[in-house]
Amino acid sequence: MIRVIKIGGAIVDDEAVLVSTLTALAPFAPFILIHGGGRVATDLARQLGIQQTMVNGRRVTDADTLKVVVQTYAGLINKTIVARLQALGVNTIGLTGADLDVVRAHRRAVGEVDYGFVGDVDDVRRDVLQQFLSKGQSIVLAPITHDGAGTLLNTNADTLASAVASALGKDAELVFLFEHAGVLRDVRDTTSTIPSLSRYQASRLIADGILTDGMLPKLEAAFAAAEAGVTQVRITRYDTPDAGTQILGEQTL
Repeated sequence: MIRVIKIGGAIVDDEAVLVSTLTALAPFAPFILIHGGGRVATDLARQLGIQQTMVNGRRVTDADTLKVVVQTYAGLINKTIVARLQALGVNTIGLTGADLDVVRAHRRAVGEVDYGFVGDVDDVRRDVLQQFLSKGQSIVLAPITHDGAGTLLNTNADTLASAVASALGKDAELVFLFEHAGVLRDVRDTTSTIPSLSRYQASRLIADGILTDGMLPKLEAAFAAAEAGVTQVRITRYDTPDAGTQILGEQTL
């Protein structure tokens, strides 16, 4: 079973938490780890005077913001994680979607919102990923994709993790690691973890205003993977990778 792990921004932002998380994951190597950017890209953009806009947890990416996210995601964050894993004895390669054509995407069409250089995934090279894994090499994948025509695109890391796990299908399990114990019924109560969640149940919680903002793209990505046949999909806290909320693929009432 191939473990696809997505680590959230809160993990990336906190060096001690990042090291702790990677240390806990090391025994499960080889794996595919997909990371976001946390506050690093936002802070750099602010320093450069580049205004940032988020819509439903997704970053609007104009030309200047694209330069920032490529530098931070594909550069500093990706290589820092690779170096940390190497120090733990995990032989690792850091990639973007453009490397070896591993993830190809298209620029999202303009609708109610123009997301700019944001990419929606078209294809994941399962064969390329498996070549590294079969040699015992873990992969750290930055959420930068390309369109095959020379343009880099910013792809939501949750969406990318879902697409990668979906390409591996029944051979994969997908774990979203972030700062909470799972999907919470009440964000003020850290013990209110929902043990399992169907798309129907989630839609009711969204309608009631219980699930909002940054959780929405994560849930959409999780349901897409579960419905694509990924063996197991979980959303959980970084230090409890085998607990949290199990995402159900069927339309359970």
